Amino acid sequence: MNDFNLRAVYDAMDARRREREMSWTDVAREVNRFRTLLRPIALSTITGLRDKPAGEGDGILQMLLWLERTPESFVPGIAAANGERFRLPQLMTAQILRWDTQALHRALDAHRRVRHLTWTQVAGELRGFTPGMLTNLARGPKIGFPRVMRLVRWLDRPAVEFTHIATWYVPVATVPRDGGS
Repeated sequence: MNDFNLRAVYDAMDARRREREMSWTDVAREVNRFRTLLRPIALSTITGLRDKPAGEGDGILQMLLWLERTPESFVPGIAAANGERFRLPQLMTAQILRWDTQALHRALDAHRRVRHLTWTQVAGELRGFTPGMLTNLARGPKIGFPRVMRLVRWLDRPAVEFTHIATWYVPVATVPRDGGS
């Protein structure tokens, strides 16, 4: 099974950055633009994709939105990888695209049952997973790339089906009614 290519994401971001004559700091600012930022994606997280074998799933989704590309477009061998069925949603201010690991677990479990497989057998088909890693998705932990794409490819479904838009709330500093004295 061909894997999601993190280096290709870095290369695409670098090409777009150079085309637009931007610094990496400018890129980080734009990638984070929709997050009314409690925890922005660090510049080192973005530039680190050049050499890392794995990356945090929700952060990479934001980078893919900045690139206007689908997760599938970074997996060799997927036909029409930038087609409508794979397209990520548009976000508004204070929204972030996140993985819905619980929905992913439900789909994996349903597919596993249809095929009459144990979790051990599923893990055997999916490089880099243990049965416990798969069942723990039901509790909603984070998941990273390229692993998440191995799961959606095993299911033969678009990655976007296992994402959801979350709203980020930023605490507003309260000013005392007496004017702060």
